[in-house]
Amino acid sequence: MQIEPRDISWQDAYKLLVGSVLPRPIAFVSTVDEEGRANLAPFSFFTCISANPMLICFAPMVRGSDGAKKDTLRNIEKTKEFIINIVSDDIISQVNECATEYSPGVDEFTIAGLGKEAGQKVKIPRVQECKIHLECKLHELHHYGSHPGSGSLVVGRVVLVSVADNLYEDGKINTSKLKPVGRLAGHAYTRANSDTFILTRSNISKEK
Repeated sequence: MQIEPRDISWQDAYKLLVGSVLPRPIAFVSTVDEEGRANLAPFSFFTCISANPMLICFAPMVRGSDGAKKDTLRNIEKTKEFIINIVSDDIISQVNECATEYSPGVDEFTIAGLGKEAGQKVKIPRVQECKIHLECKLHELHHYGSHPGSGSLVVGRVVLVSVADNLYEDGKINTSKLKPVGRLAGHAYTRANSDTFILTRSNISKEK
């Protein structure tokens, strides 16, 4: 079967993407609006870009109902700051609660019963229950339409990484202790520690 995106609805195109590009890590993004009110929302279009400079990105789509920008994006446009809170298995229910589209100004920290901690390098609260926080300054922002199905790319420069002491071993994150969760299609998720395996790479370099 071959499918051309121009021949299908954006909803069907979205289903093809989320059913093909997986598992996807979850960026649990905390922001504040101009009045300092906190917002918290998960995004699974999320990845790393580079280590030097340390850049990450996530892609919030516009609301499917009316094509409006999501609160997270509007807040970042105003404050130029945000925090990526890394999701672990023990808070996935609260993360899911924050995926609901609440009215602007609603504090999802309170809705989900999650604690707040002050950011160290940005004026954004971070999720107390999360074991890793990436404090970010806005590096670049790109928009790709303003209609349902379109989205934006938020590129953040990481200015501080906070890691729980028990996770950091020999300069690396112990993922078995982190217990990260990935997003699949629809309402399905996966636990990264449920079925892992190791592959070694050859050290032999091939000359061109």
